[in-house]
Amino acid sequence: MTDDAYRARRGRAREQLRAIGADALVCFPSRNLRYLTGFQAEPSERHFLLVVPAEGEPSLLVPALYGTQLREETSVADVRTWADGDDPRAATRDLLEAHGLRDGRLLVDDAMWARFTQDLRAVAPGAEWGLASEALADLRVRKDGTELAALRAAAAAADATVDDLRELGSDAVGMTERELAGWIADRLTAHGGEGTAFETIVGAGPNGAKPHHGHGDREVRAGDPVVLDFGTRVDGYPSDQTRTLVFAGDPPEEYEKVHAVVREAGAAAVDAVEPGVTAAAVDRAARSVIEAAGYGDAFVHRTGHGVGLDVHEEPYVVAGNDRELESGMVFSVEPGVYLDGRFGCRIEDLVIVTTEGVERLNTTDRGWR
Repeated sequence: MTDDAYRARRGRAREQLRAIGADALVCFPSRNLRYLTGFQAEPSERHFLLVVPAEGEPSLLVPALYGTQLREETSVADVRTWADGDDPRAATRDLLEAHGLRDGRLLVDDAMWARFTQDLRAVAPGAEWGLASEALADLRVRKDGTELAALRAAAAAADATVDDLRELGSDAVGMTERELAGWIADRLTAHGGEGTAFETIVGAGPNGAKPHHGHGDREVRAGDPVVLDFGTRVDGYPSDQTRTLVFAGDPPEEYEKVHAVVREAGAAAVDAVEPGVTAAAVDRAARSVIEAAGYGDAFVHRTGHGVGLDVHEEPYVVAGNDRELESGMVFSVEPGVYLDGRFGCRIEDLVIVTTEGVERLNTTDRGWR
């Protein structure tokens, strides 16, 4: 993205701050900071803050070792530094005072570490506090063309990896969940991805009944339904796809029925997606199919979640969320049924809300063989 694009995002953030009566955003190394500046860093013990005031230009307060880098790699003109040995709290106080924010309403990054929120409260005792998502959630929830292109590329890498898994077939039998997770990571990279977007889930047999099992040392056996939930990133944006496959042999009794129900539920949810429909209505479309089949108690999570720079973000496709869908929103549709001690089944695709309806980002076979 260009510097102008990031300036435009910060401009929209300032407009939103004014609209909701807040005086500034205060971010630290996070997805929000990347969204507003393009700069990505891991949080550390050092104070690293971005202040975006409702009025005026933004400032960065960073460790001195980052100074030159931030001036070269971002379009933020005011980059202030503090050196190891200095008191970063004093530098934070001076920054807020320079913007007249020591007694304003400040929205701090939702992911900010407690040590930094505590220091902010100490140097601005008269301020009121809120979360950055109050201003940024509505901006980040609708993806622009650059974001959609990255999401499509990440989804394509996941799709290609699903095709590879089907070709692997019976060779997967005897592999441990951990080995198969490593194999998936290699294939995602081979198809243009940048690592894994989250811990890959490989849940074989009864482990598949644990929705967020991760992966362990259990070997994949013939007849095992294997829940495979994985994704990669392209330009910072993730894919997130699930297929439940049986690599060889015959699955347990009832599995084919469960898989068919989950597949029907996913199709019903996707069919319900269009602008103006509520997120809750999409959840209801999937849930009603599973409940009608008698598995309502075994569908233990929401139908989906928004996907952007964060793998889980708004909109959340869950009962009670009456937010209406808008063009540019991207989220998962992932109904599942989990029978404790036996097996699980989940099928997940990402979708984009378009002006006319919906676009699936994942198009691979959803069958179980």
